[in-house]
Amino acid sequence: MELANKWKDYEVIDASLGMKYERFGDYYLLRPDPEVIWDNGNLEEKYKGRIDAIYHRSNKGGGYWENIKSVPDRWQIKYDNLVINLKLMGFKHTGIFPEQGVNWDYIKEKISKANREIKVLNLFAYTGGSTLAGLSANASVTHVDSSKGMVEWCKENVNDSGYKDAKVRYLIDDCIKFVKREIRRGNKYDAIIMDPPSYGRGANGETWQFEENIFELIDLCSQILSDKPLFFLVSSYSAGISGEVIANMLKLTVLKNHPGKVYSCEIGLPIKSNNLVLPCGNSTRWESND
Repeated sequence: MELANKWKDYEVIDASLGMKYERFGDYYLLRPDPEVIWDNGNLEEKYKGRIDAIYHRSNKGGGYWENIKSVPDRWQIKYDNLVINLKLMGFKHTGIFPEQGVNWDYIKEKISKANREIKVLNLFAYTGGSTLAGLSANASVTHVDSSKGMVEWCKENVNDSGYKDAKVRYLIDDCIKFVKREIRRGNKYDAIIMDPPSYGRGANGETWQFEENIFELIDLCSQILSDKPLFFLVSSYSAGISGEVIANMLKLTVLKNHPGKVYSCEIGLPIKSNNLVLPCGNSTRWESND
């Protein structure tokens, strides 16, 4: 497992009975997490008076934030030189998946060591953590997400990180349709990143189902890799889909035409109050032999 253990503005302090207690900058949040099936005490009681907001699940689906201590509408945290704007969102989200720090470090290192201009495609790009990582290493990045709100959020993160003059292209689009158009146009990329959800909808209501669509998308993306690609990175949070499943897909598509290696690892977050680790999905990568 690779741990996102370089954070200064974020930490998982404790986790128990389906909940995790986290610090995002100056604010302390209590949120549900399905991986936490162990018992280390009732966190709401354990940290009473030290919780700024709690996300409560509803029996009917979804849930709501109880903003106990007036968490602001928006605040910022940093990861190295990346500035990320946060806010309390529906479905317990804040605008960041902190475990992705593992992948941001990987992206920056691979691009920095390439010693050439790298063209990156970031699909299901959300608020742009991986886009920021690519820009910080002087890559040009095409940022694609079906949500206009997420794309606008990424623009704010890019500007606040000091990269407003960097080479970045923002697109509100369905990822599969976009890649198909790139194939027809003959556009190529040196690195491809994707963080697909289990379920989602495209810009025009297109339906995305991870199990049904992921192989098609990876196969399509393999057709827009440059003659000298650097890496292909897939994050997966879908329950029941191991990293080896994604590794098999990369071997059947990317590795077929591009020599290199394929490997997968769990990614996670250290829990401050003890020596436990919170698992947070998988990162599967093809990378060149160069």
